[in-house]
Amino acid sequence: MSQQLLKLLFGPILFGLCLLIGDANEPQLKMLGCLLWMLSWWITNALPVGVTALLPILVFPLLGILDLKSTSANYANPIIYLFFGGFILGLAIEKWNLHKRIALNIINLSGDKPSKIVLGTMLATALLSMWISNTATTVMMLPIGLSVAALLGTKIDDKKSASNFKVSLLLGIAFAANIGGITTLIGTPPNLVLAGLVDEYQLTSISFASWFLFALPLVTILFIIVFTINSMLMYPMRLKKIEGVKTMIKAEISGLGKMQAGEIRIAILMLAAAVLWITRTQLSKIPGLESLSDTAIAILAAISAFIIPSKPKKWNKPLLDWNDTKKLPWGILLLFGGGISIAKGMEQTEMVQLIGEWISKSELQHPFLLILLICALAVFLTEVMSNVALVAVFIPISFVIAQNFNIPELSLAIPLTIGASCAFMFPISTPPNAVVFSSGYIKMGQMARLGIILNILCILVITCYCYFFQDFFFG
Repeated sequence: MSQQLLKLLFGPILFGLCLLIGDANEPQLKMLGCLLWMLSWWITNALPVGVTALLPILVFPLLGILDLKSTSANYANPIIYLFFGGFILGLAIEKWNLHKRIALNIINLSGDKPSKIVLGTMLATALLSMWISNTATTVMMLPIGLSVAALLGTKIDDKKSASNFKVSLLLGIAFAANIGGITTLIGTPPNLVLAGLVDEYQLTSISFASWFLFALPLVTILFIIVFTINSMLMYPMRLKKIEGVKTMIKAEISGLGKMQAGEIRIAILMLAAAVLWITRTQLSKIPGLESLSDTAIAILAAISAFIIPSKPKKWNKPLLDWNDTKKLPWGILLLFGGGISIAKGMEQTEMVQLIGEWISKSELQHPFLLILLICALAVFLTEVMSNVALVAVFIPISFVIAQNFNIPELSLAIPLTIGASCAFMFPISTPPNAVVFSSGYIKMGQMARLGIILNILCILVITCYCYFFQDFFFG
């Protein structure tokens, strides 16, 4: 009880200390205090993450950071409904055992070594997230990962290796989705924000082909680093192979039998949603579909799961009924609302703008050091705020900083954008992190320990790659 009380008091104490170090009326200090309060509760698990995420609704209006209406609106952000629709689709996949069939076939192709199974799952996730929203990709891959972990975890006698396998697999899904989305302009929202702002500021447009050719080698390097650190160093599996896995997999596949009508229909629904996500940019050019979004596609798929009959002409037995939604991770939806509230609060109090002004006034002269600093700020700021919000606010500032130092605007904007997709420490950092954390199998400390190492390595790799090769692709 004393430990729990200490955890609960630690957040408010940090908040009070922030107000004591300066003028308590300064909005930036108030926002910093709220940020530290929420982070302390999230990291220590003083309260369920969804409950902690509600804190802005209480404190922001009282402190004058945002009014109640503006704060509560963040919990109805469209991205949350993308989560919701994706989770519904995931429940349907799980209900009809489609995820188990897919998982078994992935394992069958990957071989019998735990590290190869992790590698195969990560590779599939990264390839999907190049073309589909990384959130949607993670939502689809998580049930598969959980099925793989449950299926093979019991076959590993070494408990430590079994635990490492599960953690490595699930974290690998989240981190592969983050990295894979960098590859294409449509893979992750920050890329689209960058392309839009480049056009708005009348700079040289970034084409789909030029971005793909530039990003693919970088993503390949980052993927290798993440897999190596995750599965070989942080969460190694001592077992070289899982004995009898081939026989077990064949028996499991045989036991599933032929695909039933409900399984076939949810597979078609999943494929249809994936095709719509991939082709959304082209579809939005059709008159009447200009406002088509990933969120709308997710909600369409969710509603369809409650309409489509599980058997021919059985309209009273759809693929899902409302009782199935009891398994939805409602706390994660609140968690993301809290993260968006933090982002809005930081924007409202101009904390991000102050950082930009500080960089512009610094004595940094060498472009390499400037890129390193910008990339580091992007990675670590994304840990506590939406990456979309960060790039939307900070890219225009990076243009100004680049002009002040007489270097091309994209020299800073591109590493900033890529860095915003490489935050691995906390569930609120990126949507894939939050989705995987919703499984309940990953602890905050496990994600943070691996994430800090990956953050530092990614910062160094992105900085070096952009400094030496970016001009070759973008002039």
